[in-house]
Amino acid sequence: MAMHEPYDLLIRRATLFDGTGSARHVADVAVRDGRIATISAEPLPVDSAKRVIEADGLWLTPGIIDIHTHYDAELLLAPGLQESVRHGVTTCMVGSCSISMIYCDAEDASDIFTRVESIPREFVLPALRRIKTWNDASGYIAHLKSLPLGPNIASYMGHSDLRTAVMGLARAVDPKEKPTEAEMQAMERHLNEGIDQGLLGLSGMTNPWDKVDGDRYRSAALPSVYAHWREYRRLHRLLRRRGAILQSAPNLNNPINAVFYLFTSAGLAMRRSLKTTLITLMDVKARPGLDRIVSAGTGFFNRWLGANFRWQALPQPFQVYADGIDFIIFEEFPAGEAALHLKRDFDRNKLFADPDYRARFKAEYQRKWGGRVWHRDFGDAHVIACPDASLVGKTVKQIADERGEHEVNTFLDLVIDYGRSLRWSTLIANHNPARVAANLNKDCAIIGFSDAGAHLRNMAFYNFGICMLQLAAQDRPIMTPEKAVWRLTGEIADWYGIDAGKILQGARADMVLIDPDALRAADVGEYAEARFDELGGLLRVVNRNDGVVKTVIINGNLAFENDQPASGLGTASVFGRFLPRTGHAQQ
Repeated sequence: MAMHEPYDLLIRRATLFDGTGSARHVADVAVRDGRIATISAEPLPVDSAKRVIEADGLWLTPGIIDIHTHYDAELLLAPGLQESVRHGVTTCMVGSCSISMIYCDAEDASDIFTRVESIPREFVLPALRRIKTWNDASGYIAHLKSLPLGPNIASYMGHSDLRTAVMGLARAVDPKEKPTEAEMQAMERHLNEGIDQGLLGLSGMTNPWDKVDGDRYRSAALPSVYAHWREYRRLHRLLRRRGAILQSAPNLNNPINAVFYLFTSAGLAMRRSLKTTLITLMDVKARPGLDRIVSAGTGFFNRWLGANFRWQALPQPFQVYADGIDFIIFEEFPAGEAALHLKRDFDRNKLFADPDYRARFKAEYQRKWGGRVWHRDFGDAHVIACPDASLVGKTVKQIADERGEHEVNTFLDLVIDYGRSLRWSTLIANHNPARVAANLNKDCAIIGFSDAGAHLRNMAFYNFGICMLQLAAQDRPIMTPEKAVWRLTGEIADWYGIDAGKILQGARADMVLIDPDALRAADVGEYAEARFDELGGLLRVVNRNDGVVKTVIINGNLAFENDQPASGLGTASVFGRFLPRTGHAQQ
């Protein structure tokens, strides 16, 4: 290429954070053919580029990497993934928590995805039946490459997907069934081929709260939950040999199984360590102090037993919302699970009115032992929308006290009266800023767990990167901005082995321009909703921090600018690419 050929893009006089943790400095950054062509401490001439962005006073960082999403369905419907891109995310990982859309047929793929991720089945299943023509990793990746992607995409292979495709969904969710030797070999072969194609590795699930949708096997746990450790060990052995990654979730009814994952990751001075990442390191109201124990134990395994283990950590309060009883926290106990098993409001309301059911619900609500994430306190459950405006702003407990009733009876009465029109919110975890800061600084933490693309009416952490940077830009920062940028970008890229996360000469031109003054002033917890037209106009919870992210650049192309998407984002123009693990050439 001739040296005099103009750059495609020139960013002038930005405060550059390169994603390595090195000190920030003012520089010009020039882009050509989707890559960083030049980084210059001296100003480059404005006539050296086709497009120039004056960035004096702005931060230029690598694009943020979101390590935990459930965008698998949204990719098929709206591949621009605008809610993430607008907040500076340029790479997303899909196929988390044992759920991918690689091997299963359309109905199986829908049923192991929609209920647990709270995405309407009536939209996902028809889309899969219309679109899904592949049944292996190469076909899935080819489909990803055909889409007008917004961000770059890296993917796991989901164990529930894999297990269902090999065993059939009926046997995969039958606790009495085990895969035959031929079926185990088929799973190993598929996993090996997927790693050859550039998949990150395997995602699993051991928490039984996540349930299957549809009518055939409704309320069974996800297929991965039914696997025995012998099955896990064989698949983990393959991951270890290939240097791939294991992602999973512990059994919250028996959290001690997290220790098995620690031993799985550990090299124990006689084998290669297995990169393992679990959800999640948070200060949970229901289990105060557990995060301290978890991080201390993980630190011991990583330092002394040769583990390479990371807990995914979220840098903001874990505020959640629910329409009536439609939320995964009610899967934690049998009475809640029984309600969510029923599809029709008539059947649910009949159940809620039953005195025996109410007594069972109340007993399980009050139980303090056993696995749980929700702290089960209707005194910390604020009504934020209701046809009866007099209830808005009150807690369920306050309403119960006014009525002279137990809060469980009041909650069930409200759901009978208003159904999904009763919208309420509670703060489950990360309520103590000091504990959040401590966890984000742990070596055993890796920043992420946005769950983007799932629980659309229940939560929104699309702006997790902005929250992290704000914590580093405040008057009493939890870490330096350089470290915060590294934790969101370069550290993740190195650990996962993907071509992203750094602004270095020759690197991919995935970058974000941020206004640091707007960042400091932003209300990162402000509630907002937006229509999701591809899901019938569903109003999903989103984040809006307008003015903070000035420009998002993906593969050298402007994807978002001044809070507006580029023309063609998600429809006609291709911004993102499929990102294989390092060592796998992209086609």
